[in-house]
Formats: sequence, C-alpha cells, structure tokens
Amino acid sequence: MIRLSIQRKIMGIAVVLIVLMAVTAVLSMMSVMQVGERLEELTHSYIPAYGDLARANIRSVERGLALRRMVIEKMKSSSSAERFAAIRTTFDAKGAEGMRETQAALALIRGLIERKSAFGDTTALARLESRIDSAVGDTRRHLNDEIERLLPLLDSGDAKAIEDSLTRVDALRDEMNQKMDAIRADMLTLLRADAELTTRKQTQVIIIAAILTLLAAILGLVFAALVSAGVTRPVRRLLEGARAVEAGKLDGTLVATSQDEIGHLTIAFNQMVEQLRLKERLRETFGKYVDPRVVEGLIEGPALAAEGQRRVMTVLFCDVKGFTSTSEGMTPQGLVKVMNRYFSTMSAPIRAHQGIIDKYIGDAIMAYWGPPFADDKEQARLASLAALDMLQLVPQLQAELPELLGIRMLPKAFDLRVGIATGEVLVGSIGSELMMSYTVMGDTVNLASRLEGANKEYGGRILVSAATIAGASGAVEAREIDRLVTLGQTQPQAVYEIMGRKGELTAAQLELRGRFAEGLAAYRAQRWDDARRAFEAALVVSPDDGPSLTFINRIDRLIAAPPGEGWNGAWHLEKK
Repeated sequence: MIRLSIQRKIMGIAVVLIVLMAVTAVLSMMSVMQVGERLEELTHSYIPAYGDLARANIRSVERGLALRRMVIEKMKSSSSAERFAAIRTTFDAKGAEGMRETQAALALIRGLIERKSAFGDTTALARLESRIDSAVGDTRRHLNDEIERLLPLLDSGDAKAIEDSLTRVDALRDEMNQKMDAIRADMLTLLRADAELTTRKQTQVIIIAAILTLLAAILGLVFAALVSAGVTRPVRRLLEGARAVEAGKLDGTLVATSQDEIGHLTIAFNQMVEQLRLKERLRETFGKYVDPRVVEGLIEGPALAAEGQRRVMTVLFCDVKGFTSTSEGMTPQGLVKVMNRYFSTMSAPIRAHQGIIDKYIGDAIMAYWGPPFADDKEQARLASLAALDMLQLVPQLQAELPELLGIRMLPKAFDLRVGIATGEVLVGSIGSELMMSYTVMGDTVNLASRLEGANKEYGGRILVSAATIAGASGAVEAREIDRLVTLGQTQPQAVYEIMGRKGELTAAQLELRGRFAEGLAAYRAQRWDDARRAFEAALVVSPDDGPSLTFINRIDRLIAAPPGEGWNGAWHLEKK
C-alpha cells in the first residue's frame, strides 16, 4: 500500500489544481487562436476583397464618365486634341485600375478557397470566383470591344453610328455593373454571415473558458475536500478521543484509517490509552492494598520512592474496644464480613478528610496526614475532624453488624478508641530490596499508638497530643486530661481529649469541662480533697466520665502513698 504523507497529499492537490488550470488555459488559448485566425481572415481577406470589388465598381463608373467626356469633347466644334488625349489617358487609367481591383479581389477569394476557411462557405466562395471571372472576362471583354469600335466613329462624325455604339457600351457597362453589384451583395452577405459566426465563436470561446475554469475550480474543490476530509476526520476523532480520556473514559480505541502522520499519531494515541488503562488497572488493583494517592505518586514519578525525609505529620491510630470478646463466637466467614464492614466504614471519614491509610493491624487502623497529600497547616484539623466522624459512625456500625451476621444482636457492645499525635516523623519508602512500603516512622508514631492505648487507662475515646490541639483548636473543642510519660519516653506530654466540634458542646459538656479542669488543677497542687470534690462534681454532670473516675481512683492511691517533693503532676504509663 502506498503511504502518502500529509505533505504529499497537499502537494498532490496543488499539482492537480495546476494541471487543471493549465488544461483550461491551453483549451482557452486554442479557442482564442481560432477566433483570432478568423478575425484575421475577416480583416485581411473578406473585408479587403469586398473593398476591392467596391472600388472596381467605382472605377467602372469613373471609366464610363471618362468615355462620355471623350464623346462630348469630340462632338464640340472647338475640340482640342490635347484635352481629348488627357481624357483618354484618364479613361485608360480607370480601366486599368478597375482591372487591378478586380484581380486583387479574385486573389483574396482564391486564397480563402485554398486555405479552406474554417468558418466560410467554400462553395459560395467558389461561385463568387466564377461570377467575377464571368463579369470581368466575358462582359468586360465585350465592353472593351464595343468601346474600341466606338472610338474610330468619333473621328468620322457619324452621329447616328456614335449614338448606337454608345448605347451598346452603356448597356454592356450596366450589365457588368449589375453583375458586380450582385457579387458585392453576395460578398456582403457572406461577410456578415462569417462575422456572425465569428461573434458566436467568440461567445462560445468565452463560455467554454468559463465552463472549463468552473470545472477546474469544482474538481480542485472536490480533491481538496476529499484530502482535507481525510485529514480532518481523523483529527476530530483524535480530539474526541482525547476529550474522552480527559473525562476518564479509557475503554475506547481509535481506528487508524491512513498511513500518514495522522495514522501514526492515532496508533501512538492508542498505545498511550493502553498505557493509561494499565496504570488505571494498577491503581484499581493496588489501591485496595495501598492508598490510591500513594499508588498514583509511585506510578507518575519517583518522588515518593526517593530517600526518606523528615516532615511534620499527624498520625492517627484507631482500635475497637471490646472487639476480642465480640469476635470470639463468630465463624471465620462472619469475622471477615465484620472486619471488612468495619474497615470500610471507618476508612471513609479518613479518606474524606484527605488522610492516608497506612495499614490495618488486626482490628486497628493507622493513618497519617501531611505533605504532599494534605496541607501542612490543615493536617491536625483534618485528622481531628476525621476522628469525630468515625465516632459518629459507631452507632450505625453497631446496628449493621447483627444484620450482616444474621443474628438479632451482638453478644457484647463495642466502641472506638482513637489516638492522634502531631510531630516530626521519618517518611519514605521503607523496606527491603524485595518489598517496600511507603510509611511513617518515629516517636510521633509511637506517641499516637500510646495515646490510643491510653484510652484504656482514662476511659476516653479520642486522646491527642498538645501539638495536635494547637493545630486543630479552631475546629474542635477539647479538655486537658493529664501529663503523661508514655512507655519508652522520659519527658511528660500534655494529653487532651477531643469532646466535639467547635461551638457544638452542650451546657452539660461545658460544665463537665470546667469541673474537670478545677479537679486537675487541685490534683497537680496535691490538694487531694479539693480535687476529689471537683471530679465528683464532674461525675454528677456525666456519671460515666472515664477520666474523672480514673483520677478519683488515682487520688486514693496517692493519699495512701504520697508522691513526695518535686512531683510535677505527670503520670507514667507503664503499658502500651
């Protein structure tokens, strides 16, 4: 198959147009040349021949006048030989001129006959030639003979003979003039007919030239339309395909209908779409195991796979309270259903708030926020709001699980514990040469895990670090719970509990926070009785408040074994 490039197609159109215009020009030129030849015949043959015949007729008349003057001169009493000779000279000259004019007309007509004029009637021209020969030959010869007989009679003075001879001369001259007039009339008719033919031919040439030009233009447009359509249709298909890809539709394939550059571009486009489909399948497949944004970053570029970096990130740990006892009586199939529903439900708020789910550990979830997946200034707020949304989904999950398992109710209720910490971590692709994981590591990760576990100690639901509350203070309401030294750390950390969204606490929650803050201040000042009363007042507001119960029990132990001087109010957490 011949492969034509777009350049060759365009050059082909140009060549076809040039050829069409050249053919049009040649045909028009040939027609114009034919009309020019005919005009030249009219100008140099027909019209001059007619003029010669007209002049020959005039010379005949002039010769007759000269003859009359000769007769008159002879008849005068005072006749002069010199005047007669002058008139005779004029008479002879006019006769010679008439003969030359007639011969010239014959020569032009014979030339037309010999050339076989394309427009003229050759038979008519031949008849004209014959008639001129007759008029010039026979009639003129008889006329000249009669004139020769008349001239001697002029010297004899025989008036009767002169008159008779002159009558015969006039009759012959009239006959010749009538023949010449008839010839000129036929010549004029032929001339007019040829002129009309020439005019029609000229009009025909103009029409043919216009038709040929229009035909060339139409053919050129047809060729241009065919080639341009062959170029624009694939381009439009490519454009539509690109828009479909932009809209996320990767199931289409374009057909390469040509072997030119656009055909190669179509093949390349299909290959690109196939690569995009492959990447999409990778995203869909690995997105179920690794967060889709991490997958996308690993596919699109090596930035995420580079060496580890230290960044400030917010880490969240989530665990289910009472899950172990709840799952003991489940079948493996039922347990898988419960776990999948639990992870699906609790993962949704994390992703909705731009979090990255790092891994599932048993019934726990680890997630983090920070660059390049979330804005640095928004990470703590997003993590805190995600935790609140997760708590709001617990009643829904508690209602769904029995139906999922086909039982009336769960053997034991469960709840959620969340720990959140913000700080510096090591982030990057970490692992062996055979297997890597894009994750976060460091003390902040350990702190978030310890805070999630500290909920067991304090009976809370969402415990967060001071750095997290500093970043989320504009979005959530919180209360300080304690100063903790978690396992593996030496410095105490202020720990807060998130109570709700900003401005949405009830009057009871506000009073609870106030009473608990009074108790915490008295506790740190070792005013045990004041602290007990404040915590008991908090329990009046919220009888199930875990932190207040925890501190009342702790106060009893501290009264029995006072902490001593230098105590900073921090509590050492010995369990994870």
